[in-house]
Amino acid sequence: MGEGRVRVRVGDNGVATVTMVRSDKHNALDYAMFEGLLEAADELDANRHVRAVVLHGEGKSFCSGLDIPSFLAGSTGIDALLVREPGREANFAQRAAYDWSLIPAPVIAAITGNCFGGGLQIALGADIRIAAPDAKLSVMEVKWGLVPDMAITQSLPGLVGIDVAKELTFTGRVLSGVEADALGLVTRTAQDPLASALILANQLAERSPDAVRAAKRLYNETWAGTDAAAALALETELQSDLYGTPNQVEAVTAGVAKRAPCFTDPD
Repeated sequence: MGEGRVRVRVGDNGVATVTMVRSDKHNALDYAMFEGLLEAADELDANRHVRAVVLHGEGKSFCSGLDIPSFLAGSTGIDALLVREPGREANFAQRAAYDWSLIPAPVIAAITGNCFGGGLQIALGADIRIAAPDAKLSVMEVKWGLVPDMAITQSLPGLVGIDVAKELTFTGRVLSGVEADALGLVTRTAQDPLASALILANQLAERSPDAVRAAKRLYNETWAGTDAAAALALETELQSDLYGTPNQVEAVTAGVAKRAPCFTDPD
């Protein structure tokens, strides 16, 4: 997978761990890392046994952003990042961040060390972000005379106000995990983000996978910009689809009996 840049492991309980494996470069994004992330997202999207995903970087950092020298020296070049396959909304680079939103199961990013530029945009593509208090986050593209272009328009507006987004993008300044939490850029902080993310993922894996997937779809499709009628209709549609299903009946039965539920994965 991406020349070993990304490792995917799925536990028996349906919790998948996705690890970016380039710790000597703080998991910087070369072409192989992009390939690995896209392949991992495709694999998890197709795996109906996955109930939650934890995304993190091996070593000290989550991801330090684009490895520009590798593209300048390589055969693919920067232009390869802008290629959009027919039928896809996002181009090659954008998919490394955007495709996590397409996975039916919730995705949790565990952020440590450097989380810069494209690395931050990958983290923003997750549903939930847990950062170390001393993590360093930055919308860093302005440093290279560029704009952020890895699906940030689809993630950042739901997290911060446009003034905050502009200030972070115009300056490229580095935030701590604590400040990122205060601004709403991350969900919360933890001294050990990976351990915290895994605890949360295991909790989610114990919920009805049908309900969790439907809730992710509900918010993804209605949170910003959807008219009230369409949003309310989707609530009704998803709820109607859940009523009386085996997992919904099991949730009620287990709750009444005060026992742990036993859910089945979607077909």
